[in-house]
Amino acid sequence: MADAKLNVWIVDDDESVRDSLRLMLEASGYAVCKFKSAEDFLDSGFGVNSFCLILDIRLPGMSGFNLQEHLLRSQNKIPVIFITGHDRDRMEEEAMSLGAIAYLRKPFDEQHLLEAIRLVERGA
Repeated sequence: MADAKLNVWIVDDDESVRDSLRLMLEASGYAVCKFKSAEDFLDSGFGVNSFCLILDIRLPGMSGFNLQEHLLRSQNKIPVIFITGHDRDRMEEEAMSLGAIAYLRKPFDEQHLLEAIRLVERGA
């Protein structure tokens, strides 16, 4: 089981997705913070104890890709797992070029998400 001190941040505009991911991740031993927008995430002071970010690509306001670009420009290298329910051509390629640990299409298997988080734990 994961160390409870590892904070997983979730940014998704769908409350049901945020809630289900929170329940699953907390049951797996992670501490979870959830946000409905990229702007809320940035306003949170997320930098303290950051471990991993699960980031929806399509968000109101700043997109997940725009948030990742912002983080990279500010030298914040929090590992990102992109999730999306709106897959399009080359989107996965774009996510990986932005340094994503994984790219998961909704609905995804919980095990695939946990495997991606374990990659972060191992320093991949």
